[in-house]
Parts: sequence; C-alpha cells; structure tokens
Amino acid sequence: MHIHRLDPTDRRDVRRYIEFPFRLYHESPLWVPPFVNEVRAQLDPRRHPFYQHSQAAFFLALEGDQVVGRIAVLDNARYNRYRGERTAFFYHFDAVNDRAVSRALFEAAFDWARGRDLDLMWGPKGFMAADGQGLLVEGFEHRPALGIAYNYPYYGELVEDAGFERQLDFVSCYLDRQMNIPSRFLEVAEKVKRRRGFRTVRFRTKAELRAMIPRVTAAYNSAFVKVQGYVPITDAEAKAIGDRILSVADPALITLLMRGNELVGFVLAYPDLSTAIQRCRGRLWPTGWYHLLCEFTRTRWLNFNGAAILEPYRGLGGNALLYAELYQTLIGRT
Repeated sequence: MHIHRLDPTDRRDVRRYIEFPFRLYHESPLWVPPFVNEVRAQLDPRRHPFYQHSQAAFFLALEGDQVVGRIAVLDNARYNRYRGERTAFFYHFDAVNDRAVSRALFEAAFDWARGRDLDLMWGPKGFMAADGQGLLVEGFEHRPALGIAYNYPYYGELVEDAGFERQLDFVSCYLDRQMNIPSRFLEVAEKVKRRRGFRTVRFRTKAELRAMIPRVTAAYNSAFVKVQGYVPITDAEAKAIGDRILSVADPALITLLMRGNELVGFVLAYPDLSTAIQRCRGRLWPTGWYHLLCEFTRTRWLNFNGAAILEPYRGLGGNALLYAELYQTLIGRT
C-alpha cells in the first residue's frame, strides 16, 4: 500500500478520487452521494473560490492500482488570519476499515500541514460554510439530509486512532411537513409581530431569492461571529453557496425576518431530495434534474438547515415568528 498525491489536472486521478466513495458505499442503502460537479470543482483551483485565498492537497491510498482510501487537507489561510491560528483541516476522508490505510492517509495530511507551518488539525471540515462538518457517530440507521455527514460506524475509531479527540456534538433531525404546532405558539408569534415591529419576507421565485443573497450573506456574517470555526464568507463564496441553495430550494420555504428595512434573521428549509440524489448518483446530467424535479413534489420531508437571528434582536421572539411562518406555509400545502 502506498500514498499518492492527487494531481488535479490528471483526469484519471480526479476520477478515481471522486468514484472511490461510490464503490465503498455501494452496498449501503442510506449513503447519499455528493453532487459530483461540486466535488470536481473542489479539486480544481481554477473553479472553486476557496483557492482565491487558500490551498489544499489531496491524497489517495492505493493497494496496487486499487484505491482503498482518500483524504483532503486544507490550509485555509483566510481562516487562520482571521482567527490568529495555524490550523489545518481534513475533509473527504473515506477509507476501508484498515488502520494501516487510515494512518498512512493522515500521516500524509500531517506532513503536508507541517510543511506549511500549521500546528493543529481538526475536521472533517470543508471548503466553505455550506459544506458541513463532522463525522456521524450515532443514527446510522437513518438516511442523512443534504449536507449532513454519513459514514460507516468504524470511521470514528479510525479518526481517533490517528490522534484526534472528539470536541463538539452536532445534532440533526427531521421536520415533518405534517407536524402539529400548538395554537398557543402561533398566537405568541402573532403578538411578537405586533409588539416588536417584526415582519417576514417570503419568496415566490428563485430570481427574487437570488437578489437577496448579498443581504443574507451579510446577516450570516454578523450572526455567526461567536460560533466556533466561524470565518466571514467572501463574495465569491456567497455566490457559490447561493447557487448551491438555489439548485435545491423551494423559494416559499425560505423566510427572512425584517425590522423596518433591516434584515435581522432568516430560516432556510429545503425539500429533502436525498432519494433523488441517490437515484441519479449525484449527477445532474443527463437525467438527474428530472429526478430532482419529481422529488420536489413527492418528498414528505424538509431539510431545515440554517437559521439565525442577529444578536441585538435575540430574545425578542423573532425565532418563533420565523418558525410559525414556515409552519403556515407547510399547512397550506397539505
């Protein structure tokens, strides 16, 4: 077994890197593949906004000509400047259940990071805020929502064997279209609207939603300042994240909270398209778009993945108003 550093200009390298998890998880009915075009962009310094300020390296573990593992290691220079750190991140970690393979992959990542004078590594953490982070450690019986990690149970052992320690727990759950919210909650939301001067904005088209992306980005950059691992989103990253959201968004499920003309909060919910993404194997062409469009109306589930209230407006009930508006939208569709 040996470690091979991927050449992003080598089509065979890129293909093997992208296809490995499809082979690794081919017997798993729950694994949801990433969009292949997004992974391809992450490997290409000419296409991804991350490379406007930072660098990354990618490694394959090979037994003969067979891929048995992969890993990405990121030097997010913008993150390190902003936070005064020298931290590397690992991402795209996938491997067979063999500690020799995972140790070799992580050692290659450590060596690359040390060569860039980085003294700490954590992960999995991706290129942008929308990439998600972490390993799945519980709930392996559930299919993940879009942007939520899914991996085999042995991954945690392999990562800890490489010297990592568990730092944070993230909890994901489902929001059913047929949920039942007590009437008192809706009454509270209505009082908040009257007494606090809040109003909500919802969208009919993706064009309307796209026009608000710069303001949503500014709200995100303000609201998440105290979250561990936060770094402001650049304009180029905001465009890339916005394009990703628009590809899976139902505009009516995204709600903004306003006070006067100031955007002070938001809630993002998307139809759960996991089944369609599995069906098209993460490829939008030639038939992937058809599967996604069908799933928009067929799915019973939503992905609730993004909510924030600007700090000066927290504790005033704005979150109740956002959730109530989302609930009313869902009720109107059942």
